[in-house]
Amino acid sequence: MMRRIMLALCGLLLLGGTAVIAYRAGQAQLPKAELRTPLYYRDPMGKPDYAPEPKKDAMGMDYIPVYEEPETPAPKGRILYYRNPMGLADTSPVPKKDTMGMDYIAVYDGEAPDEAGTVVVSTAKIQRLGVRTEIVAPRMLARAIHATGTIQPDERRLTVFSTRFEGWIERLHVGATGQAVRAGEALMEVYAPDLLAAQQEYALAGRTQRSLAEAGPEAKAGVQGLVGAARQRLRNLGFSDAQFADLARTGPARLTTLRAPADGVVLDKPAVQGMRFMAGEMLFRIADLSTVWLVAEVFEQDLAAVREGAAVSVTLVAYPGERFAGRVAFVAPALSKETRTSRVRVEMANPDGRLKLDMSGSLDLMAPLAAGPVLAVPDSAVLDTGSKQVVLVERGEGRFEPRAVQLGSRADGFVEVREGLAAGEAVVVGANFLIDAESNMKAALRAFTAPNAGAKP
Repeated sequence: MMRRIMLALCGLLLLGGTAVIAYRAGQAQLPKAELRTPLYYRDPMGKPDYAPEPKKDAMGMDYIPVYEEPETPAPKGRILYYRNPMGLADTSPVPKKDTMGMDYIAVYDGEAPDEAGTVVVSTAKIQRLGVRTEIVAPRMLARAIHATGTIQPDERRLTVFSTRFEGWIERLHVGATGQAVRAGEALMEVYAPDLLAAQQEYALAGRTQRSLAEAGPEAKAGVQGLVGAARQRLRNLGFSDAQFADLARTGPARLTTLRAPADGVVLDKPAVQGMRFMAGEMLFRIADLSTVWLVAEVFEQDLAAVREGAAVSVTLVAYPGERFAGRVAFVAPALSKETRTSRVRVEMANPDGRLKLDMSGSLDLMAPLAAGPVLAVPDSAVLDTGSKQVVLVERGEGRFEPRAVQLGSRADGFVEVREGLAAGEAVVVGANFLIDAESNMKAALRAFTAPNAGAKP
């Protein structure tokens, strides 16, 4: 009996050992996760429902076990604080997210922190947003001034033709307004009693002088005085050297030919054949139109930039698409009370006569705002915060520094920078993403203008 009991116990031990070996072999084939003890079980559909032990949901699905995460290797050094992912001057002693949902970046002991106020943008984002920069360089800034006006004759080339005696127009050679005349060309033939009498007196004194060629010195001196007085009277009446020559050759004539005093175009002609004219009465007004004026009205705010001698470009309604060169000859010393403008005269050459009087046109003047080149950036580079103007200076590797600047004159899409930038620095001129991230940009500017004393942990 005892032997049977011992054999039974040995059999049981053998079976138990075999079962243990089989159990351990099966355990070695199970997934690693199943070797750990679950912390809890969560709903398979992601609902906020948990259980401390295995469980099924209403649909018969097993709850999912949640295990303890393996420990990650500790970073080198300890975490000092967490910085803003966009490079703004905002730090936190604990992990947090910014307004865009981005995690703050840990800063470890021994790492160099980013410079406060610097905006950091990844290279991929720079390319995606199309950020463009431009080098700060000296430029000549000039402001365009526009004004309208009309073509007028050059007053220095106007000639009014009149006589110093009265008479009658017997024959008119130039009978139309607008007719071109040359200097010395016959204008008309007139009968003037006073002029005829003066010619006869001069001719008589000349004959007397020749007849007394053998007389004594006193007689010669007396006759010489008569000749001089008669000649001076004719001079006073407007007799020219050519007319004296004709008088000496042909003698006194009833009709006297009056000639044009200068080249030009007849602008006005009161003279009519057969009319009587008085001394000093205007008979012709002649203008030399080889040079004309454009008289324009320039607004008060633009006058400071208009200087005599400045080159201008003129366009005329009569010749669309063409430009004519001119130069400022005069700026009126007074303003019109009604229009608050001042007259500016632009002198223009007109050799072919294309510029007609009273043509309307406009002038374009590029007025320099400074005596020489000044540092300037495009208008799009300036961000106006209301109290300050700021530009973004490229610092390399996706870093941009907001920098306050003092601005000057604006012209032609550029603005003068008086303080805050140096030649050769690159500024952002196409950074629309900063406007989209307005809140982040304002935070950077606030940190730049008034640093937060508690920014560092």
